[in-house]
Amino acid sequence: MPLLAFLEAFIGIGLFISGAILLSVCTLLYVEQIATLEQMLPLAFLGALLSDHSGFYIGRLMGPKFHQTSFAKKRASMLTKAEQRIDKYGVLAIFIGRFVTPIRSVVPLVTGVSGMARLRYTVFDLLACAAWSICLGLLVVGIDKLWNI
Repeated sequence: MPLLAFLEAFIGIGLFISGAILLSVCTLLYVEQIATLEQMLPLAFLGALLSDHSGFYIGRLMGPKFHQTSFAKKRASMLTKAEQRIDKYGVLAIFIGRFVTPIRSVVPLVTGVSGMARLRYTVFDLLACAAWSICLGLLVVGIDKLWNI
């Protein structure tokens, strides 16, 4: 569980691993009564938080030099959109990034590159990951209810 949550949001890898995989695995484990929400959601939260913070600290480490990397050059338009959202929405961009799949793996990195304060990022990312985990649980329960109709 934490590995899937980590991979779907990690820099680069998250562009290729869909959150639908995590949702499907959670739903299967829940429906088959292999795991409860109380077991799965904290693990998904932990994986998401570790992934986001890895991206943030990689961004802080790389700083403005990040834009010169081949990764950044290949994804220039997506990074530009992410930077615009961060500039426009500030800390709200952390929440938006956590819930919008195409930019989920890029926002923590760009936020780190932008130089956002570590404590500020951590507080808002904790809240965003908690909200995301709750929504994951609601989706799992909702899909289970659809199957039981």
